Order: sequence, then structure tokens, then C-alpha cells
Amino acid sequence: MRIKKTFLVYENENKCRSEKEPLLQDSDNSEDYWLSSRPSQQFNVIRRVYQQDALNKDADYQVPDRPLGHRCKKLVNSCGIGECLLNSVPLIRWLPKYKTKEYLVGDLVAGATTAVMHIPQGMAYALLSEVPPIVGLYMAFFPVLIYVIFGTSPHISMGTFAVACLMAGKVVTQHATVLDVTHGNSTNGSTAPETGIEYTPIQVVSVVCLCVGMYQIVMWMFRLGAVSTLLSDSLVSGFTTAASFQVVASQLKDLFGVKIGKTSGNYKVVFTIVEVVKNLPNLNWAAFVISLITCIVIALNNELLKPWVSKRSRVPVPVELLAIVVGTLVSKFGGLKEQFGISLVGHIPTGLPVPQVPAIELIPQVAVDAFTITMVTYTISMSMALIFAAKEKYEIDANQELLALGASNVFASFFCCIPFCASLSRSYIQYQAGSKTGVTSVVSASLILCVLLWIGPFFEDLPRCVLAGIIVVSLKGMFMQMKELTKFWGLSKLDAMVWLITFLVTLIVNIDIGLGAGLLASVGALFCRSQKPYTCLLGRVLDTDLYLDTKRYRAAEELPGIKIFHYCGGLNFASKNLFRSTLFRKIGYMKPAVVTHDEDNNLTKSESYEWDPSISHKVQCVIIDATALSYVDAPGIKSLIAVQRELVSSNITVLLAGANGPVLEMIERYNNLEAERLQLDTFPTVHDAVVYYNVSEARKHDVPVTIAP
Repeated sequence: MRIKKTFLVYENENKCRSEKEPLLQDSDNSEDYWLSSRPSQQFNVIRRVYQQDALNKDADYQVPDRPLGHRCKKLVNSCGIGECLLNSVPLIRWLPKYKTKEYLVGDLVAGATTAVMHIPQGMAYALLSEVPPIVGLYMAFFPVLIYVIFGTSPHISMGTFAVACLMAGKVVTQHATVLDVTHGNSTNGSTAPETGIEYTPIQVVSVVCLCVGMYQIVMWMFRLGAVSTLLSDSLVSGFTTAASFQVVASQLKDLFGVKIGKTSGNYKVVFTIVEVVKNLPNLNWAAFVISLITCIVIALNNELLKPWVSKRSRVPVPVELLAIVVGTLVSKFGGLKEQFGISLVGHIPTGLPVPQVPAIELIPQVAVDAFTITMVTYTISMSMALIFAAKEKYEIDANQELLALGASNVFASFFCCIPFCASLSRSYIQYQAGSKTGVTSVVSASLILCVLLWIGPFFEDLPRCVLAGIIVVSLKGMFMQMKELTKFWGLSKLDAMVWLITFLVTLIVNIDIGLGAGLLASVGALFCRSQKPYTCLLGRVLDTDLYLDTKRYRAAEELPGIKIFHYCGGLNFASKNLFRSTLFRKIGYMKPAVVTHDEDNNLTKSESYEWDPSISHKVQCVIIDATALSYVDAPGIKSLIAVQRELVSSNITVLLAGANGPVLEMIERYNNLEAERLQLDTFPTVHDAVVYYNVSEARKHDVPVTIAP
């Protein structure tokens, strides 16, 4: 048996059959294709009708050979040894190629701009972790220098990030003796003899930072860079949006100038709002007015002045830095603390902190929270790095980023730092300011060093309400993610439900529980999708070898006596029953139960199905189109055997078409191990199966063989 195809190649690809172009067909029942309106070339393709075994023989098919040496090499590479010995320090690759004339000016401008943003944001976000504001500046220096050596993204700005700091602050409230961060340098831990150990917030965030770094290095060793894909876009969006509201709730006391007790545990946002409302009669109007002015000025700059300036200069107006400078001067010369009782930042030490070994004994208590922070910070950092990589056409090594983040966090943990992360706002400003390479981060860290050595004490009189205002306005982009719910709802109801569940649980209950609920919702969404794979019956389009969904293509017509069942997805223990019931229902082997009448004599349609004993009079062949069958396991093969047995008992021929190599290899392994074998005629394409069945039936009934085109 041979198939002859006649192809007509045209110049205008918009021509369709509805334009009444005459159908050209030769006497050999060849197949004709319209590719455009005017034929410029014609050629024929003649081949035999293949069964899968014959095709494998003619094409010299063989299972890929993976010798022991290959497996060992792959194992070594997967553990991070080998390739990483040469590529684990990207600095060696890009620094010798640095083009001073092209890159230096942009890096200097971007570095200075980023440093200006680091100062207010670092001091503000550090308060979210219940540590002194100076820690935020440490994070803009120590881990950044390590990231320059190992990181692969030159455009993201590493340092403090609101969500990461808030998550670290949750751990601090659970395990530390929270001191008043507005007074004194709390870097020295205090211990209680024999009755138990009390840890300062600095000690807790240091061990959290160490634990996060260790997690990331272990993930790098096992090449788990793709683990960030476990957090879907809907989950990350819902989580960060809810976390931004958590951040705002934590700043309400400073925005309104009220004093409330520390809240910990679940439902923190609810309890905080209740406490703030109860203390509104004690509102500090001076702090509230300063907060309001700060928010209005920064918001007006972001909405009006920044777009205007960005068209004329790549250096933005450092309004946040101006806000803390002006706030400090007004507080210092106006005596805001003495006259109005406004809380100030307090003592800021000069110089660099003395390296201290983190409290290793705390690791078991913070391990779970540290893993949550690891996943969130890595996912957010990778997402931002990929955004800029797509714009500038370079590659990001996900596993190398794990090493860069892990080494940076481990090193920073000895210098009182919080786990660091990429900041969206700073990264965009750094990119727009002309950042080209990692030299930008070196310039930024150098300027931060100057602040740490000489300028830090100037900000001791800065009102905390100014920092709270900066935090609230900087979260506008995360608040606007609320609009993404509409997008997710339009694209997929399941994704929208993941967003809602993650958002509500994170907002109302707690951050870690919200992330866990989001992961469970994502897994549930994947399971729901696996239980609703795309299935359809295929029909032949005109006189071609194209077989398309009959419900979507009106020109596709089912062949008499043949049902072609298309299944998309995996066939495994979880979907085997769904596959069987859907196949039987589609081909008519199961028909809807008889329509009945209810008590009010209204017609009701039952959701159940019953067997149709007359199926063999309507269907003589069932072809299972496995072109989109991605995977099959042993229970899935057993379901195929059961389906074949039931259909054959009704005198229906079953054929398998389009299965890929791994699926066929799995079937062969199953047949070699099990006594009950799957014996199906397999074909490389649906059309081969159709032609084979038609010819077989024609020969069986001793009628002239006519190969349908």
C-alpha cells in the first residue's frame, strides 16, 4: 500500500478553497493542497502506509544508549561539580572584557543613583525586621559586593526588599527579645544564665540570613535552579500583594504616631488594625501630618515629576533622599521629639560592624521560616533578573544565581544582615540610569561605605514617620497588582482562585501560612487540569490527510464507521479512569441515561450513562490519537488493555496512532515484564491508521482496494 500526495506550491498564501479554485486530483487518488492562489511548482510525495514496527525498521530506530560513564558524568554535573568549577565566578568572564569608554559613565551614574535610593529604602525597610535602620545600609554594602563576583545579572539592585524584611521581622518577633530599635546599638546580644537564652533581633536575623544562604548553596549543589517555577505567577502576585498590605499594617503605628503593643502569631493584620483604631484618640497629630506630607510629596513626584524628568534625564529626582534630609533637619532644629513626642530613628553607629558568628543553636527553630524566605527571595530575584535579561538579550543562569545569593547571604550573616533580595523599584531606576555591568553595584556600595563611615549619625534625628511614609508610597506598584486578578480571571478561573486563596490567607492569617495555602492551591489547580485534559473526536478535512476537532472545524467530517479519539495529556494512575470513561462516552459506547420526569412533570436529564449494546452497528474501528500523549505508566497501560478488551469483545478494531518514542518504549517494557500484554497495531500517523484499516476491510470483504486520499 502506498500513499501518493500531490503538493501545489503557490505564491499568495491567503488563497482558500472558498474562492472556488478547481480541485486538481489525479487518477491515483493523490492528495492535493492549496497553499496559495497561483501555482508556481508542483511535486509528488509517494510512500508506503507505515505501521510503527515497519517505520522503526526502515528508519533504523534505536533506544538512546546511556552508558555508565555518561550517567556518572551527568551525576557529577548535576551536583554542581565540573562545569561550575569553570563558570562559578562570572566576574572572571565579564571584567576583562569591560569597555571603559562605553560602560563607565553609565555605571557611575547608575551606581550613584542607586546608592541615593538605598539610603532611605534601606533605613525604612530595616524597621520592618525590628532591627536598627543602620542594618539596611549594611545590606546595601556587604552582600552586594559578593553578588558582583558570583551573580549573572548586572541590572538588578540587590539589598532590602519589603516582603523579605517583613518575613524576617515575623521570625524576630517569635524568637527575639525585641528591644526599642530607636535607642542604642542592639548588635550586642544579651544572655540570661541557665534560665534560658534571650536573643536580640540582630542575632535572630543574622542566623536567618545564614540559614537562607545555606539553603541556597545546597540548592545550587543539587542544581535546583528550576525550583523557582514551583511558584506560579498567580501565586507570587497574590502573595506579594497581600504582603504589601501586611507591610502597611506594620507601619500604621508610626504613620499615626500611636503606641501599640507588639502583636505576633496569626491574624496579625486584624489585631494591629484593631489596636490602632482603639488608640486613635491618642493620635499624634504632628506625626500624622508629617506622614501625610511625606506621602503626598513622594506620590506627586512619582506620578508627575518623575515621568517629566525621565524624558529629559536618566537621573531621577532623589525625592526619598530629600525627604529624609529635610525631615532630619526639621526634626533637629525644630525639636520635634521634645515638643510633640515624635519617635526618632535614634543612635546610628559609625564604621563597619565587627564580624560575629551567628547563633548557630537557633537554626532548628528558624529553619522552616528560613526555607520560606529562601523560596520567596529567590523567586522574586530570578523574576526580575529574567525581565532585564529578556530586554538586553543575555542569559541568566538560574543555578548560578543560587550560588550568588547563597554566598552573599552567608557572608552577610556575619555582619548583622537580613536576607537580601532584588528590589523592583531600585532595579528599574538602576536600569534606566544606564547600568551596564556589575561595576554599578561596586560604585553604589562604595558610596554606601562613605555613609557608614562618616554620614550615618546625621540621620539620628530622622522621624520614623518619614520612613513609614516612604515605605507606604514605595509599595504602590505592589498594590496595583490587585488589577491582575481581573487578568487571571479572564485567562483561567483556576489561576484566579489561586490568586484569591493566596491573597486572602496571607492577608488575614499570616505570611507563611498564606504561602503554604498558595502552594496547595497551585497543586490543586494542576490536579484539576490533569483531570480535565483536552479530548475530542477528529474528522477529516476535505480530501487531505488532516484530522481536526469536529467541534471546532466545521469542514472536518467523521469517517463512516471510524471514531478517531484525540487525548491530550498524561495517562497515569490518576487519569486512567477519566481516560476510559471519556473514550467510551465520546465514541458512543456509553450513552446518556434515559430522560425522566420529576415530580412537577418537568424533563430532567440524568448525569449518568448506560452501555449501548448496539455500538458495533455504528462503529467498527476506534483509532486512539496519541500524538499529544505525553506520558504513560503501568496503570495507564492496564487501562489501555481494558479498553481494548472491551471494544474487541464488541467486534470493534482498536488502533493506536502517533505515539512518541518514550511512550512506545514504556509499552514495550511493560509487555516484557507483565503476562498481560498490550497488543495494539501502532502507526506513526492517524492517516496511516485510517488507510490501513480501510484497505484491510476491503481485502477482508474481497472488494477492490481504493486508497482514500
